[in-house]
Amino acid sequence: MGQRRRARECALQILFQREFNSGDRSAVATAYWAHQKVGPATKAYAEWLVEQVHSHQAEIDDLIQAVSRNWRLARMAVVDRNILRVAVAELLYEPSLVPAIVIDEAIEVAKRFSGEEAAVFVNGVLDAVRKRLAGRE
Repeated sequence: MGQRRRARECALQILFQREFNSGDRSAVATAYWAHQKVGPATKAYAEWLVEQVHSHQAEIDDLIQAVSRNWRLARMAVVDRNILRVAVAELLYEPSLVPAIVIDEAIEVAKRFSGEEAAVFVNGVLDAVRKRLAGRE
């Protein structure tokens, strides 16, 4: 598994934990990293992803909601919602990445953490996000 995928998985796990912990956000990350063995580049990218989601959550959520027909964000599975947030953050704020790669990586993370049906759902939502973002350019 590549460093970036591992970083995405770490970011997902931190964001997932934060959904259930309304306390100090940094304490969640500190506790998480105390039990993880990753290299500095993986940790740095995961932390960057978490920060992008945190700093731009309203914009990210609005974009996901805009393309999610018949699915309110609150109704989505917590894992799926956070996989989408991580991928949309990359699509918006990491312009050096090819959108197809971001989507493929999100699908693989969804398969691992949520299942095949979730992977199909994630693919559909992210493809719609990609199209919407392409229309902005």
